[in-house]
Amino acid sequence: MTGEGGTRFLLDLQQATMLRDGDGLVLDDGSLVRVIGKPETLVEIAAASEAERLRIAWHIGNRHVEVQVVGDRLRIRRDHVLEGMLIGLGAKLTPIEAPFEPEQGAYAHGHDDDGHV
Repeated sequence: MTGEGGTRFLLDLQQATMLRDGDGLVLDDGSLVRVIGKPETLVEIAAASEAERLRIAWHIGNRHVEVQVVGDRLRIRRDHVLEGMLIGLGAKLTPIEAPFEPEQGAYAHGHDDDGHV
């Protein structure tokens, strides 16, 4: 791989690993490479109350849409149909450009169908 500054390196991890914006990799020579997430076109969703935010999150999840939780706000990829639904639910929407790091699904944490690790 080649970093933005021209540093060339081989990324050979023992297992698949999710790298997130702001993570760092230590190279064999001790130097560091910072992971920078690629910005995407997103919409940030705010609600008037926690109860409204939970209701909005339920509707997003009911449509099996990837979502990122950032503090008291939610982020999804831009989708005019979903945005119309969210406005109808009272959400305040703000279009943004940012790295998108959606929540991992329940099964991403190594549990089987019965909840065993």
